[in-house]
Amino acid sequence: MSTLILSAMASDSDALAKITNGDPIAITFFIGYMAMLASAVFFFVERGSVDPKWRISLLVSGLITGIAAVHYYYMRDFYLATGQSPTAFRYVDWTLTVPLMCVEFYLLTKPFGAKTATLTKLILASLLMLVTGFIGETSGVENNVMWGVISTLGYLYIVYEVFAGDVAKLAKDSNSEALSRAMFLLKIFITLGWSIYPIGYMVLPGNLLSGMFEVSSIDLFYNVADAINKIGFGLVIYSVAIAETAKAK
Repeated sequence: MSTLILSAMASDSDALAKITNGDPIAITFFIGYMAMLASAVFFFVERGSVDPKWRISLLVSGLITGIAAVHYYYMRDFYLATGQSPTAFRYVDWTLTVPLMCVEFYLLTKPFGAKTATLTKLILASLLMLVTGFIGETSGVENNVMWGVISTLGYLYIVYEVFAGDVAKLAKDSNSEALSRAMFLLKIFITLGWSIYPIGYMVLPGNLLSGMFEVSSIDLFYNVADAINKIGFGLVIYSVAIAETAKAK
């Protein structure tokens, strides 16, 4: 028993050393976990300060960051224990949180006439993007370009909806300054913030950007992008909810 305890203590000490001695990937896993957790608590607490029709939006924002916090806790431990990228954990996280981010587009425009069909198309596009991306990343070098192209089609459809599809038209016709401002920011997240994911995918061996930089550094970019995109997404939703609540009063 004492041997097991000493072994566990040594393992914990090694893991802590990675964080405190400047391993940037370990640091971003740790900060990402804390930031996502704090954001989830904030969104859940702030639900009571907005009009009832916006509370589901903040609930979803809290779920997105809360789910991410749980996964970052396990991804951090996996990385500290193995030094390897937690690909499976990450894709489980994305498969749960990215469709919820698409739900946010629907909830934002629902008060202005969004239809369930739009939500269905967004969720299906996000699942296509993620499932084919995971297959491409785990099925071998010879397949990752083909699956990456299919995954990109799902991403491009989401971009289309936000820039020119039903979501964009509803936002334009809403006459809501807060919604228009939020959609502008969300477009930036979709085009710039989300672009890090396909770029990271294309750096994999055998892909279009292979050798551009170390594959081991992809987790660093993913961690930073996740924190910015998920927390930022929620803060944009929160700003609309607060503004529309004030207008209603």
